[in-house]
Amino acid sequence: MTLKLKLLAKLFCILIAVLILSSCENTGTDTASNRIEKYCVSDAFLSNLDFIVPTKTRLVEEISLTGSVEPNPDKVITFISLAGGIISNTYFSLGDYVDKGQLLAELRSTELSDLYAQSKTIASQIKVADKRLASAQSMYDDEISSQKELMEVESELEILKAEQEKINANLSLYSASPDKGIFQIKAPHSGIITSKSISTGAQIAAGGDALFVISDLEEVWIMVNIYASNVQDIKSKMDISIKTLSYPDELFEGKISAISQVLDAEAKVLKARVVLPNPQLKLKPGMLVDVIAQKQGNTESLSIPISAIVFDNNRNYVVIYHDACSIEVREVEVILKNNGMAYISSGLNEDDKVISKNQLLVFEQIKNYQY
Repeated sequence: MTLKLKLLAKLFCILIAVLILSSCENTGTDTASNRIEKYCVSDAFLSNLDFIVPTKTRLVEEISLTGSVEPNPDKVITFISLAGGIISNTYFSLGDYVDKGQLLAELRSTELSDLYAQSKTIASQIKVADKRLASAQSMYDDEISSQKELMEVESELEILKAEQEKINANLSLYSASPDKGIFQIKAPHSGIITSKSISTGAQIAAGGDALFVISDLEEVWIMVNIYASNVQDIKSKMDISIKTLSYPDELFEGKISAISQVLDAEAKVLKARVVLPNPQLKLKPGMLVDVIAQKQGNTESLSIPISAIVFDNNRNYVVIYHDACSIEVREVEVILKNNGMAYISSGLNEDDKVISKNQLLVFEQIKNYQY
C-alpha cells in the first residue's frame, strides 16, 4: 500500500512538471508571435521627406516696439503763393497723385496786370536805352564823348534788362495767362497731395499759409518709439522688421539709420528713424506700425526652423534620421523662438540630420510602434 502511494506521488509530480514546461513553451511562442518589428520608411515615402542640419548661430532677441509712418521731410514740398488774389478754380483733391507740371489751381490777381504793365514799360525803356547806347558808341568812336559816358549808358541798359528778366521769371513761375488774366499754379514736383488748404473762391495773401503740400512717398520714414526700458538695447544699424494691420501677412525689413538724443516731450520716448523704400506706396503717412528690433546676443546656439519641431504633450521633439530603418525621436530644449527659428540648448548635435517635412507623420508612426 505504501509503495502504491509513493508511485502515485511520483506520477503526480511528473504530470505537474510536464504541464509547467508546456505552459512555458506556449508563452514563449505567444511572445515571439506578438513581437513587432522596428519601423522603416518606405522608398516611396522617403521622397516626401526633407532634411536639414542644425546651424550654429548667435542668439537673436526680439524687442517689440511701436512706431508710425511719416513722409521723408527732404522730399516734401510746401507751396506758398508769392502773389495774392482769389482762387478761381482747383483741379486736385487731398490724397491725389499729381505729376510735375500738372495744373492744380488758377489764381485771379490784380498783380498780374501790374506785372504785365511793368513788363511793357521795361520793354519800352530798353528800346530807348538801346538807341542811346548806339548813339553813345558812335560818339565815343568819333572821340566826341568819353568812355565814362559810354559805360554809364551800358550800365543803365543792363539794369533794365535785369529788371525785365525778373518780371518775366515771375510771370513764368505762375504760367501767367494774359488772355484770362490769371496765374496758373502747377505742381512743382510729382507726388501725393498730403495737405490742402484752398478751395474755389478762397482769398489768399502773398507769402501767407501753405496752399498745399506734395510728398514723394516712394521713400518713407518709420519713426520708432524707444521706451526707457529699451534705450540700452536699441542701437543704430540694428535690423528691424515692421508689421502693419493693413498688410498682416507682409513683413517690411529695414535698419535703424539714426536715433534721436532728445526725449520726445509729449510721448516721453526717444525716436529712432528707419528709412524704407515704398515703391508700391503701401505705407501711408500716419499709419501705425508694430516694430520688432533684432538684438544680436553674444551666446551661440544650434538653431533649426520652428516648423521642424514636433510639439507633443507640452514637450518639444525632433525626428532624427540615420537611415530608413533607424529613425530617432529626441526631446530638445528650446530656449528661444525668433523670426521663424528655434534656438536649441540641449538634445541636438551639429551633425544630426533632422526631418523637416512630414516629420509629424513619422513621429506618430514611431509613437504607435512604441506603444
